[in-house]
Parts: sequence; C-alpha cells; structure tokens
Amino acid sequence: MAFELPDLPYAHDALAANGMSKETLEYHHDLHHKAYVDNGNKLIAGTEWEGKTLEEIIVGTYDKDAVAQNGIFNNISQLWNHNQFWEMMGPGDNAMPGELEKALVEAFGSVDEFKSQFSAAGAGQFGSGWAWLVKDTDGSLKVTKTENGVNPLCFGQTALLGCDVWEHSYYIDFRNKRPVYLSNFLDKLVNWENVASRM
Repeated sequence: MAFELPDLPYAHDALAANGMSKETLEYHHDLHHKAYVDNGNKLIAGTEWEGKTLEEIIVGTYDKDAVAQNGIFNNISQLWNHNQFWEMMGPGDNAMPGELEKALVEAFGSVDEFKSQFSAAGAGQFGSGWAWLVKDTDGSLKVTKTENGVNPLCFGQTALLGCDVWEHSYYIDFRNKRPVYLSNFLDKLVNWENVASRM
C-alpha cells in the first residue's frame, strides 16, 4: 500500500493571521511534502521496505555512521517529519496545558528558557534541518537539532515538538530571518495540546 499525502488538518489560510501564509502552505504542503511522498513511494517499490511502516523504514534505513543518508531514508523521514509538523501547529490561541507547562519548568527552569533553547537550536542548525523537543530514552525532556531529514526516531526518542528550519518553511514569510520565524512559531503557531498529547 503506497503512502499518501495527508490533508492539512486546517485550511491553507488558517495560519496566515499567525504568521504562516497560505502561499507558504501551498508550496510547503502541496509541493514539497507531496514530493517526499511521491519519491519515497518510488524508491521503496519492489524493495524489502515496501509494506513497512514509516517508522520501520526510518529506523531501518538510518545510517548513524554516514554524513549523507540514502534516498529512501531522506524521503521517508521527511514524509514522517512533515506529517508531524502540520499536526504540531494550529489556528487559535493554543494555550499550553498545565501538565506540559509543569514538565517544561521542571526540565528547563521556565517555559521562556525552553523557548530560548529551542530557538537557539533551530537558529544554530547550519543549513537545512529541524529543531526538536524530545522525550529521551530515560524519560527526560531535551531540546535537540538534526540535520536534513534526520529525526528523533533515529535515536529512540519521542518527538514532542518539531520545527522545520529548511528555507522553504519560512522564506516566503520571513525571508532569511530564521530566528524571527522560530520565535513566531513558538509564540503563535504551536498547538500545545498536540505537544502535550505526545508526552
């Protein structure tokens, strides 16, 4: 069964008032995300990975010793990353649930310090990649960053929040101002209920 491009969980213009334009979502979801789906399906066809889950393919094809990952991993991992990314955002005020706020304060000292570390990770990722809030294998919360399409599944971690820092995610709305994009993401776009549900 081939993978399919999931519909956005909101309209293309639903995030515009919060800093992510309809044009960005049309390019990012309808073109970039769809390309990962299409290319991933082509690459796994007729291989041992056909019929496996996204998670099985990601863990099975990740090479921890390689700088450049293989084509199957790159496309399938980015397909999974984007499936999560759309769900991690939403329109509305997106208030943070109390249990998540408590966990962030326990792990980072304050919500503001978490946001500072997350923004620094995203801004400091050279080239393309992602910033993450993860639950590590020991149950602790950590901020991490990964290059290209690499994600927390590769390290046995649970992704609670991820922000795409590839230029196609922010260039239409923020040009080259990645730090401003990251601050806006944390303050106006994150669906904190979704983040809390991943705990």
